[in-house]
Amino acid sequence: MLYPQNNRSRISIPLDGVWRFLLLDAPHDASQPLTGGRLMPVPSSYNDIYEGREIRDHVGCVVYERTFALPPTSEDHVAILRFDSVTHHGDVYLNGVHLGGHKGGFLPFEFDVTDGLDPKEGNRLTVVVDNILDHTTLPVGTVEERCFPALGARRVNLPNFDFFNYSGIHRPVSLNLMPKAHIRDITFDGRGDGSFSCSVERVGDEPVEISIKDGTRLLWSGTGSEQRGVVHAIIPWDVDHPKLYDLEVVSGEDAYTLSVGFRSVEAKKDGLYLNGERIYLKGFGKHEDSPVGGRRLDQVYNVKDLALMKWMGANSLRTCHYPYSEQFLDLCDRMGILVIDEAPAVGMHTTFTATGMKIDVHTPTWETLRTASHHRDVMSDLIRRDKNHPSVIMWSIANEPASEEAGARRYFEPLFDLARALDPQKRPVTFVTHGEASWDTCEVAPLCDVLVLNRYFGWYHEEGNIEVGAALLSQELDCYHAAYPNLPIMLGEFGADAVSGLHDSTPTMFSEEFQRDLVAAYCTVLDSKGYIFGEHVWNFADFATAESVKRVQGNKKGVFTRERKPKACAWYLKDRWGRENHENR
Repeated sequence: MLYPQNNRSRISIPLDGVWRFLLLDAPHDASQPLTGGRLMPVPSSYNDIYEGREIRDHVGCVVYERTFALPPTSEDHVAILRFDSVTHHGDVYLNGVHLGGHKGGFLPFEFDVTDGLDPKEGNRLTVVVDNILDHTTLPVGTVEERCFPALGARRVNLPNFDFFNYSGIHRPVSLNLMPKAHIRDITFDGRGDGSFSCSVERVGDEPVEISIKDGTRLLWSGTGSEQRGVVHAIIPWDVDHPKLYDLEVVSGEDAYTLSVGFRSVEAKKDGLYLNGERIYLKGFGKHEDSPVGGRRLDQVYNVKDLALMKWMGANSLRTCHYPYSEQFLDLCDRMGILVIDEAPAVGMHTTFTATGMKIDVHTPTWETLRTASHHRDVMSDLIRRDKNHPSVIMWSIANEPASEEAGARRYFEPLFDLARALDPQKRPVTFVTHGEASWDTCEVAPLCDVLVLNRYFGWYHEEGNIEVGAALLSQELDCYHAAYPNLPIMLGEFGADAVSGLHDSTPTMFSEEFQRDLVAAYCTVLDSKGYIFGEHVWNFADFATAESVKRVQGNKKGVFTRERKPKACAWYLKDRWGRENHENR
């Protein structure tokens, strides 16, 4: 599924803007125009646009609607309606006719609406969005009916994860016109030595011409939908020189240009290699999260965040805990940021959560969750969407699942096999463990190409004791390395909450000084382990969560505030990652 593009053969019409919007407490009749309601910007999370818990904490369905007119079009074109992200389930209607539904809130979907559009009158587009999360969805949640004195029954949807369940139409909506015989997909695998393979999937049997250019300079060309070759004297893509080339594909009347990079990624027992050189990952876990807009696509924050990372000397991030927008990955391609691309598989643990909100403390996870089929779908869609990005160097199957419980390997092994089968570049595949999955109990670690651990000793365990926390971390890492000597290890999350402006001469929990000192102690441990290939601090910036006694207006583990102002830890990391001796680890 190629991202929409305007060129000599394609027209992409944005359908963003201000739509009509209504909270629903009963099924919606889409055959009739929406009446009442309020205005809602698209894209955005609807939760924070208006005041009041009625909308912020709404559980269930909402409806969006707008009208649009068509420009003059040819009968030789098809019209594709595309949604980049609807969280978490969307049913789409055009002029009252149901086009279909889509499950999963972080990946695109589309419909062929060629025969459903009215070329003369206005067209009415209706989307019913459901934000319910349960034991069949990713992320995982649970739905309960609770009775309260004098209030009666109330439905609650408890997230099994530590970020706010922002909902709505989060990314662009567009109508895309292209020739009936058109290019459907492109798969490109460019290596650091200049060798490459390219395949083109198309509708129709028009001949295919492929060329690779550097600006206006032609570097290579060939005819046919399957190509292999070598481009001589290329500049390999890396974090310091994120060189991109234009891959131009022409098939009949259709054309598409894809930005590509040549680079090689390999995991070895002693680390991760980019273009044959060992690289140490420095960076963050983060969220798509910003004030007011919530989880909406916001290119201002995207560019700002990546600019701050480069300013600090960071070179990488993980898309915690769901796929980020394609626009964000494009920026990573252009700015030289390495990405661990993660499926929206978080909360897959019925007896543990980061905030202590247990959804089921008795039933084993892998006998309770019914996510396997959907997990395969989202993993397939994720790899198909992001396979061509040179910034994407690794796939993460899940974050902090119950990998220590019986049945975990049986659940995850088919997903690892699927990821390896679908990815033409054979990137490393991993998942991210939590603290209760130890080296001797984790069933999923043997499936990984690299190990990624989340650990919070000195914060959630041995609270406030940094010295003990560092000692426990050192022991844990050595135990994992002894158990898996052929797998390099990185720390995927570590950190502490810090309330901006809270200071203490003796560092105590929630002060900026405690956050800085705990992170520094962990980094000292990491520097002593030759098998460590990276460190991702949790988190880049403060972010919204469900309300909890452990959260004060969200999670404060960011080294930046939610408004992107640095805390003391940010300055420590800037100094650490900017030192020449650390650059050459």
